[in-house]
Amino acid sequence: MNRRFDLITIDPAIMNGQPCIRGMRLTVRRVVQAVAQYPDRRELRDEYPELSDEDVRQALEFAASYLDDEEIRLGVA
Repeated sequence: MNRRFDLITIDPAIMNGQPCIRGMRLTVRRVVQAVAQYPDRRELRDEYPELSDEDVRQALEFAASYLDDEEIRLGVA
């Protein structure tokens, strides 16, 4: 695994192998959703006290890395 994602773990026994934060049952996808739902970092920390700022940063960077060269059509003509 790339060193820049050293907090992202993938284990088939945890969340069916979805990328997670530090082996917890907290997926990268859920972290990205939580960032959108709680744009105020204090609210995010209150809801997910187990997440560090670095966990959040790596989750966002990991998710973004999958969008690099992919064209996504949004239904706009």
